[in-house]
Amino acid sequence: MHEQPLEGPLVGEDGSVGYRGVTACQAVGISYRQLDYWARTTLVVPSVRDATGSGTQRLYSFRDLVVLKVVKRLLDAGVSLQNIRRAIETLRSRGVDDLAEITLISDGTTVYECRSPEEVVDLLQGGQGVFGIAIGGAFKEIQGSLSHLPAEPAMPQPLDAIPEPSGNDELAARRARRRAG
Repeated sequence: MHEQPLEGPLVGEDGSVGYRGVTACQAVGISYRQLDYWARTTLVVPSVRDATGSGTQRLYSFRDLVVLKVVKRLLDAGVSLQNIRRAIETLRSRGVDDLAEITLISDGTTVYECRSPEEVVDLLQGGQGVFGIAIGGAFKEIQGSLSHLPAEPAMPQPLDAIPEPSGNDELAARRARRRAG
């Protein structure tokens, strides 16, 4: 029987490389209890080899470690484990199997998938789109629009340019006298 080292990557049955739970915990910065709980509740299941009973060890791929690190960072940002779980379930229900391939952003409460600078999806609202505005894009758009439109000088109007109020508008006459005076 071939003995495998206690540290570093291990080889799964199909020849894939994996990392034991202890190594995963050290790399990600979580406790073994967290890792075990997340695997048992299918939040992050080891993709190289799951535990199949007493004496077997889970083996995590590099991508699994990336996903574990993302979960840890979301927890550190204040997102509840329940909300993280809902976000990941939403992604999986949409067919996103490789969570290491996407970009997540958070405000500390909810979790969003950032698909592009213009497309952000709230994963806790069932994948509902969120309106995003790229300020740089709006800036360039306004610059382009204004290049075809007239501008007005910011100088104050001279007093003789203020129109005389009509005889029947006493309020307008008072305003004009106040501005002039």
